[in-house]
Amino acid sequence: MNVHFRRFVRRIAAIGLCIAALAAVLASAATAAPQPGLGLEHGRLVRSDTEASTNWAGYAVVHKKPFASVTGRWVQPSATCSDFSPTYSAFWVGLGGFAKRSFAVEQTGTLANCEAGSPDYTAWYELYPAPPVMLSLPVRPGDALSATVSVSKQTVVIRLKNVTTGKRFTKKLHMKRPDLGSAEWVAEAPSGCDFTGNCTTLPLTNFGTVDFTHSSATIKGHKGRISDPTWTATTIELHGDLADQSSQAGANAIPGAIGADGGSFAVTWQQLAPPPTG
Repeated sequence: MNVHFRRFVRRIAAIGLCIAALAAVLASAATAAPQPGLGLEHGRLVRSDTEASTNWAGYAVVHKKPFASVTGRWVQPSATCSDFSPTYSAFWVGLGGFAKRSFAVEQTGTLANCEAGSPDYTAWYELYPAPPVMLSLPVRPGDALSATVSVSKQTVVIRLKNVTTGKRFTKKLHMKRPDLGSAEWVAEAPSGCDFTGNCTTLPLTNFGTVDFTHSSATIKGHKGRISDPTWTATTIELHGDLADQSSQAGANAIPGAIGADGGSFAVTWQQLAPPPTG
């Protein structure tokens, strides 16, 4: 066989292998598990002051004026990992993302996930629609966390402190178009989106109960708790059994009543009730 012809054959074979490898990568990406992320609230009003959601549980307040900051504390719950199936949960305070015309969320908080049967706890912040940024701030079950998100024009300041350890994270960021239409204190079932843009609410970790305290927000010239009559508060219940094919939460998360201080409440994970027989 001619030397040049042998080189030509080898080159064609190499190109064929590259094409086959690329096809394998694309096929793998198409079937890969969605990467977890956080985003806007998806729900519907069931009463004048209560909304049923596929991904949020907690409280949100709205006002005709833009919010300038939101603050809250919570105790990091413990993840119960029953098997090797991955589950996800997030606890945070933030601005935006709740109103019907929301387009962004500025938020910071912690995760309690289950990976390969083991719990994993991580701190993060997110300026949605940008992806979440994971932090090196250590978090363990039982730690008290304090968070503040403040916005001035296009400047967003994220503050997250582990009150138990004294470690803290502070970062000033630029955001072209922040959403200031609401303030929230939320336990969330994160969503996963594949490379085609299809998103699904992921299985919710059994986190037991998470306690929120010191919850407050500010608008220009005024600071108040969740129950402050200056704004309108909505209770958000996460229902994993809503007729929504984009949800695989598989559990409920229900907030309790607001405490006498106007800024404390608890969110409790609930197993779905079995479907009726017959």
